[in-house]
Amino acid sequence: MTQIDPIAFASQLCSRLCHDLLSPVGALSNGLELMADETDPAMRERCLDLLEQSAATSAAKLKFFRLAFGAGGGFGDKVDITEPRDVIQTLAHDAKRIELAWALEVDSLPKPAAKVLLNFAHMAIEALVRGGTLDIGAERRDGAHEIVVRAQGMRIAFDESVGAALDGDIDPAELTGRTAPAYMLHLLAEKAGGAIQYQRSETMLLLGAEIPEGEGWIG
Repeated sequence: MTQIDPIAFASQLCSRLCHDLLSPVGALSNGLELMADETDPAMRERCLDLLEQSAATSAAKLKFFRLAFGAGGGFGDKVDITEPRDVIQTLAHDAKRIELAWALEVDSLPKPAAKVLLNFAHMAIEALVRGGTLDIGAERRDGAHEIVVRAQGMRIAFDESVGAALDGDIDPAELTGRTAPAYMLHLLAEKAGGAIQYQRSETMLLLGAEIPEGEGWIG
């Protein structure tokens, strides 16, 4: 397998960030243009509502990127569980028709585990193209953090190349903006001595990870 090029890998992650931000930021720009020409009070109020929604979505995505890919959560080794939970709730609400259920048995997560939780949730939200339920669990057991995310709906959209990246069964030279985040999780789990698994059917996507505590983590 080709050795990973860190610059190309970082470029693919940046491409994904830019792609995901394009829609809400574009909506902000369009809303401001409409406001500049609109004189009807009712329509201006509607524009303000759309601007508020787009701004909230943009802020949530930026928080997601900071925690899921960057060194977010301050200078400590752990992230308060409320940070990823609040971001996921906003993203799920924006996606619409998704019912969230939580089973969080921890008050905080090490940064690598938080990255796994956030990226799993993001993959699951994207998979629920027709809505459905999203169950998210996290607990600490025997010196490791276990993360489980389950998406159930009428239709599950999950690219097999993303699954291959989670397994590490992909040539790094062929990574794209879609598969780079999944491959990052594979590298993170591998470095921590953990494991990532997934199962998919037409109506369900199950993502699981075990991330041992220890030194040498990313983030």
